[in-house]
Amino acid sequence: MSDIHVCPLSQLPRILERTGASHLMTLMKVGTAIARPEGIADGRHCVVEVSDIVAPLDGHVLPGEVHVRRILDFAASWDRDRPLLIHCYAGISRSTAAAYIAACALAPERDEAEIARALRAASPSATPNALFVEIADRLLERGGRMSAAIAGIGRGADAFEGNPFALALG
Repeated sequence: MSDIHVCPLSQLPRILERTGASHLMTLMKVGTAIARPEGIADGRHCVVEVSDIVAPLDGHVLPGEVHVRRILDFAASWDRDRPLLIHCYAGISRSTAAAYIAACALAPERDEAEIARALRAASPSATPNALFVEIADRLLERGGRMSAAIAGIGRGADAFEGNPFALALG
């Protein structure tokens, strides 16, 4: 079983090459998403156009159920033969939320807090978008445990962008 890798946009070409990822998830604000890179087959690049906010803000797209369902559906379609790479602009909030959500969805037997601690160990700067997590918690019927687990690891270390990392599913 392959891992979920996370990186900022600036590291995308290098991490794609290094990991050999077969599936790519891009989380960027509307109008800034990248084209499907060479090496990622048609149908294996999920683009989620959403802003990294937790409350409405003029000119931005607030994360909603439709965005989280795209994350969940794409994660479910991943065959796990090769890694899944998730990126956003900084590799700190949207992408780490998506990685956490995917890990919870793909390993429903795993404890949410255990996954959150693994996320923190892998990325000191990870600060998953709380609204993404809250919506996924409801959709996955985790009873608030996902949100509590992310609150439990706290805000990550301040950084302009996160370092690439991998989150194991098992």
